[in-house]
Amino acid sequence: MAGISVLRRQSIDVPLLVIALLLTGFGIAMVFSAGQIDSPTPIIENAWKRQLGWFGAALMATWIISRGSVRLIEWSAWPLYALSCTLLLLVLFVGTGAGTAASVKGWLSIGGVRIGQPAELAKLATTLMLARVLAAQRESIRSLMDLWRPLLVVGVPWLLVMAQPDLGTGIVFIGICFAMLFWAGVPWPLLLLLASPGISLVLAFSTGIWGAWFLILVALVLWYRPYLLEGVVIVLMNVIMGGVAPILWDKLKPYQQKRLLVFLDPNVDPQASGYHVTQSKVAIGSGGLFGKGFTLGSQKRLKFLPERHTDFIFSVVGEELGFIGVSIALSLFLALFLRTTRVASRANDAFPSLVAFGLVSAWFVHVMVNVGMTLNLMPVTGIPLPFFSYGGSFLLVSWTAVAVLLRISAEGRGQPDAIGL
Repeated sequence: MAGISVLRRQSIDVPLLVIALLLTGFGIAMVFSAGQIDSPTPIIENAWKRQLGWFGAALMATWIISRGSVRLIEWSAWPLYALSCTLLLLVLFVGTGAGTAASVKGWLSIGGVRIGQPAELAKLATTLMLARVLAAQRESIRSLMDLWRPLLVVGVPWLLVMAQPDLGTGIVFIGICFAMLFWAGVPWPLLLLLASPGISLVLAFSTGIWGAWFLILVALVLWYRPYLLEGVVIVLMNVIMGGVAPILWDKLKPYQQKRLLVFLDPNVDPQASGYHVTQSKVAIGSGGLFGKGFTLGSQKRLKFLPERHTDFIFSVVGEELGFIGVSIALSLFLALFLRTTRVASRANDAFPSLVAFGLVSAWFVHVMVNVGMTLNLMPVTGIPLPFFSYGGSFLLVSWTAVAVLLRISAEGRGQPDAIGL
């Protein structure tokens, strides 16, 4: 039995590791290509070398973390959560912006050099902390009052992120929250009621659509039968959100309003707010089936495509590798999602299972929003593409998540896909 225990501790989830390596290799190659332009600048031209260096550091961190245990990871949830919230508070005072998020105080800098985004650490820390809180929940969650602890865990870093303001990262926190609540067994009607004020805020642009949604909401309240006070509060919150939507719109800064208007019609401001998405669609559309060839994208080489090594790196994939390259990239992400979900379903305890599903939900939101904004299916929010976009802190945290998943997989039930090291 001791020999079996040692073997389980030394096993590794090969498919998960290979998928992450392929995604990272693909991403570094595209960062290299993004730097190949007609009038190169040293910063972007050498970005792939810095990314490769960060990848080396990430692999070392992955090896160290994967040697630990799930119990140690669970213990670290509180310290990491406290540290991340402290850094998010600090960045509000001394933070700087970059790229499509130039107006966001999201980066910590020393001597003018950006050293990382605390929000990236906060995503991981919040996932661990939320998993710990939900795993400790002994009774089934049947009312909104039962959700105050998990909502508080997510709400604190979410408010700090939105204060930067960083809408894209805020969406990721919401995605993590709802995904983990679902995985914890919270009934879907309760999740819909929880999300209803936000839905009312979004649908308030049309009185007819909001009215139809409000009728559906009332029917859902009558059918699900929450506590009377909760039902009344939910209905009132939706009425309030529908009424304050125009006021909130007027409170938005001009550039924020333009980003939302551009999402509906890029031609509203084609030379400024709509420029990014217009050039992205041109680049992806011109790639055709096989693309223009690696490093040969004209939109990229002529610098028409902005933020090509960070937020819009998927556009480089579409232009240079075409539909085939895009399909390969999305297939690798799908494989990552499926494999991570399998790790979550095979975990031998609630905490590791929730952590695994929270991590895959964060990656899913990142991919959905990033790819969507390059195709004008989502507003431009400055959210990176996992394993692809240039960024040391993001790559390091992504591989830390991989390390946590490898540890969870090693301690999960059954090891049919693992080999001993």
